[in-house]
Amino acid sequence: MPAAEQVPATLQGYLAYLHNERNYSPLTAENYARDIRRLLALAGETPLPDLKSHHIRRYIAQLHGNGLGGRSLARVLSAWRGFYGYLMRDHGCKSNPCVGLRAPKAPKTLPHALSPDEAVKLVEMPVVTPLDARDKAMFELLYSSGLRLAELVSLDPIDMDYADASVRVTGKGNKTRIVPLGSHAIDALQAWMKVRDQIAKPDEKALFVGKKGERISPRTVQLQLRQRGITQGIASGVHPHLLRHSFATHVLQSSGDLRAVQEMLGHASISTTQVYTHLDFQYLSKIYDGAHPRAKKKT
Repeated sequence: MPAAEQVPATLQGYLAYLHNERNYSPLTAENYARDIRRLLALAGETPLPDLKSHHIRRYIAQLHGNGLGGRSLARVLSAWRGFYGYLMRDHGCKSNPCVGLRAPKAPKTLPHALSPDEAVKLVEMPVVTPLDARDKAMFELLYSSGLRLAELVSLDPIDMDYADASVRVTGKGNKTRIVPLGSHAIDALQAWMKVRDQIAKPDEKALFVGKKGERISPRTVQLQLRQRGITQGIASGVHPHLLRHSFATHVLQSSGDLRAVQEMLGHASISTTQVYTHLDFQYLSKIYDGAHPRAKKKT
């Protein structure tokens, strides 16, 4: 039976496993599903249990040739490896052809961050309609607290503590952390809550809702933020993770406290957070070059 015909049921079971047993967010599960469908398309008529490591190497080479970068290929391999592990555990598959394979190395690139002026320009927006109030609250919250997109859309009003100026966030691995809320974010959130019921369905528990009154989708947040960036003339494409990068960079520039930034971002390892020290050094280097009389070579 062709792979594309035999796997949808097991793929559905695997996604349920990721959600129920591994506590993966819906967004992460969606990414895994997309990568596994890539495998199905590449396998064609070949049943997945019949694939060998040389097949997987060829598929990775094809994806690489089509422009997929090292980081994306590493995620693809991880998704395939995990899916095969599930097939071996629950569906009698005999081997995992992805074990021991590595994706091509990705060039190390630093995450882009907005300047403080750009970030303020982005989140300071006029509010005319309830949807304007929603968008302003979302953008202020992303920048104020450095949330991931999946964390933002999963929030409920009960997660906000205005008296304590904090928000309770459920992050990767279903881990909960408490993150500070800035005063501008609090003002924007309270303004949104005054008009939220004009859009939200009566029984909807989500903090942020779409036009239909149900929990807002990650895609809607991405599109609204991108449009806001275009409106404000910000050259770099604006996306939710850019505000997370900007939050981390600006807090580190002001405080120098890497551990605090790690906790607020919800990074399991400080090595993940350390990339922002390089961004901070770049910022300091620009200040130094512009201010120190002997920083630049004479021309």
